[in-house]
Amino acid sequence: MMYPLVSELADDGIPVVVSCRVLKLARQPYYRWLRNPVTRRELDEAYRANALFDAHRDDPEFGYRLLADEARDEGSEAMSDRTAWRIASANGWWSVFGKKRSKNGKKPGPAVHDDLCVVIDEHGRERHQFTASRPNQLWLTDITEHRTSEGRLYLCAVKDAFSGRIVGYSIDSRMKASLAVRAVRNAVRNAVRMRGPDAR
Repeated sequence: MMYPLVSELADDGIPVVVSCRVLKLARQPYYRWLRNPVTRRELDEAYRANALFDAHRDDPEFGYRLLADEARDEGSEAMSDRTAWRIASANGWWSVFGKKRSKNGKKPGPAVHDDLCVVIDEHGRERHQFTASRPNQLWLTDITEHRTSEGRLYLCAVKDAFSGRIVGYSIDSRMKASLAVRAVRNAVRNAVRMRGPDAR
């Protein structure tokens, strides 16, 4: 937008009519902008960005969909997930758990931890096998969202791959990293209680 430049030139003593003629701008739209330099759309966008930033600062592990949910729950102006994605992308507000985007176009490197569930099939392809030969050898986790009359509720459960039983869980009104940490700690305490203090 060239209107701020016209305003700055006017402050420096250059007549508006001259600036508009050189920049090939009509004067009437410029004067309308001067009376209201911030449009309603720009103001709404700023409020939405502020709400998303507050949610991202409180929960940096959230992606844009959960940031939009948090902003809506806080009473901010409603916005679609697409709008939240556009604002978050423009400002670089990514989940701390998201994949890092390579700057040189190359694929990301290998995972920083071992994949204990990967097996090589008869065709030489990698696939995952979620089985165990004894209790507490392999645990699987998942988080589910439940809508209640008082708001959202998140449940993180830890399942033993050998027995198929839930060995630990945690519940919270917000889906944060601590939700999964508490569930795993609960499973570890239960395993120790079942097998004694020497359980690993």
